[in-house]
Amino acid sequence: MAVKKKSPRQSAPPLPFPEAVRRAVRAIPRGEVRSYAQVALYAGRPGAARGVGRELKTLENVPWWRVLRSNGTLAPAVAVEQARRLKAEGVRLEGEGTHWRVKR
Repeated sequence: MAVKKKSPRQSAPPLPFPEAVRRAVRAIPRGEVRSYAQVALYAGRPGAARGVGRELKTLENVPWWRVLRSNGTLAPAVAVEQARRLKAEGVRLEGEGTHWRVKR
């Protein structure tokens, strides 16, 4: 009976979800946006869009304003500040008050 040798290239264990979200959001280039669902996918947890939203509330030093809803709208609770920051990065938006959408 042959003994299986371990491959020298074993994959590292998956990152904890908060760290995976942090890395995925930090990788979004200035002036670009991603949806919560896209960030969840890039973090290795497809379908965890709500979890991304929860993590963004607690993580520090991440460009949270680059993450928005799948339909291109900003969450009303942070829309004014998010719109201000996105405009400063050159993202084109339409709307006013707490109702904003990224122009495609």
